[in-house]
Amino acid sequence: MTAFHSLLQALQQILSPHQLLHRDEELIPYECDGLSAYREKPMLVALPDRVEQVQAVLRLCAEHQTPVVARGAGTGLSGGALPNREGVLLSLARFNRILDIDPVARIARVQPGVRNLAISEAVAEYGLYYAPDPSSQIACTIGGNVAENSGGVHCLKYGLTVHNVLGVKLLTIDGELLEIGGAALDSAGYDLLALITGSEGMLGVIVEVTVKLLPKPLVTKVLLAAFDDVEAAGKSVSEIIAEGVIPGGLEMMDNMSIRAAEDFVHAGYPTDAAAILLCELDGTDAEVEAQMHIVQAVLKTRGATDVRLAADDAERMRFWSGRKNAFPAVGRISPDYYCMDGTIPRHALPQVLCGIADLSAQYELPVANVFHAGDGNMHPLILYDANIPGELERTEELGGRILELCVEVGGTITGEHGVGMEKIDQMCVQFASAELTQFHAVKAAFDPAGLLNPGKAVPTLHRCAEFGAMHVHHGALPHPELERF
Repeated sequence: MTAFHSLLQALQQILSPHQLLHRDEELIPYECDGLSAYREKPMLVALPDRVEQVQAVLRLCAEHQTPVVARGAGTGLSGGALPNREGVLLSLARFNRILDIDPVARIARVQPGVRNLAISEAVAEYGLYYAPDPSSQIACTIGGNVAENSGGVHCLKYGLTVHNVLGVKLLTIDGELLEIGGAALDSAGYDLLALITGSEGMLGVIVEVTVKLLPKPLVTKVLLAAFDDVEAAGKSVSEIIAEGVIPGGLEMMDNMSIRAAEDFVHAGYPTDAAAILLCELDGTDAEVEAQMHIVQAVLKTRGATDVRLAADDAERMRFWSGRKNAFPAVGRISPDYYCMDGTIPRHALPQVLCGIADLSAQYELPVANVFHAGDGNMHPLILYDANIPGELERTEELGGRILELCVEVGGTITGEHGVGMEKIDQMCVQFASAELTQFHAVKAAFDPAGLLNPGKAVPTLHRCAEFGAMHVHHGALPHPELERF
């Protein structure tokens, strides 16, 4: 009996037929996540609906030394849920219940397969909401949000997932249930909750999340500012925050993304603008009124050609709908696009925009820019055609150069999408050998056999040595520590 059939028979003892997929046609829907350029069919797909079943699956995989890749809704954009051809894809999609809502303590306990937006919908009757709001919030799940430390348009003021999660229940590869954090605002000991948030399924499998809820602001207003110069728009971002104003959201789009979004959503964007800023202010009437005057003054001083206040909630929602639909909108104007994710200091925004424009011209590939400008999290969208031989490879190389530019100005290679498979080589640029060794040590403490999501997020030193040699060959500048690998 082969190892495959041995594991299949063992899994059939704990899962019903509809919870275990192994035929070729059943596996194809799971061959990629939102980064569809990378595809690999798993050996098996398990769809448990009880914690005990997940524990049993993990224990069997540990016994058979079989890799496990956990998956939520598959909306990730870094290849974090890319299957292992010799492993089990563990879907948490059926863990989709909201277990408890405590409106007094302002917390909710949810299963990992609950959609991000469903939390806010469920607590709306109490005047509460869950703050992190990725553009894919209608589909992405809270378990995936924790795995990638997702953000969204309101993360500048209200934080990323790590700032809005109070506790998780996590299963190790051996099926041991760990409770990290909880309902309290703080817990004793090491901050393992922050370690788990953003760990990309490499340390354990999340089976429950306790999230923090916030009261809905009394007043919310949105300003749309148009600029005929991208750099001027970028400089406005730092100046708004320098004035002591922390907007609920501060987003930037360049002309290509503006035109794509307007054609798709009809949000009322000025399609002749080189860039727009969306600035949302929330709080009490007095707070919002005072901040609005400050922001308007900064925008006009910086050369905004038009500053428009959303007339009502309907127009405010249209403004945000255009931004949140920027990714699918760009998909309508190009056969394919590659969504990057890097973070830079706010003051470097004009410099990086110029750098991206130069790289775009060098590689002869258009780039549409969408930014969580307030916290420096940028999402350049590289337009390409995968049907043209070599164009995907050139696109990936351009994407890598953009990420390395982020590191060069003091930023990082990811803000909320994670590293996954997409950015694993750029980890060699950002981190030295000693740091990568420590990352592997943390992984080994939770998963000694390296069975959970293997080959993702943290490169081996050997891989970095090869990447460094390639960079030197192409005349690029690797991390100075690479020569020591």
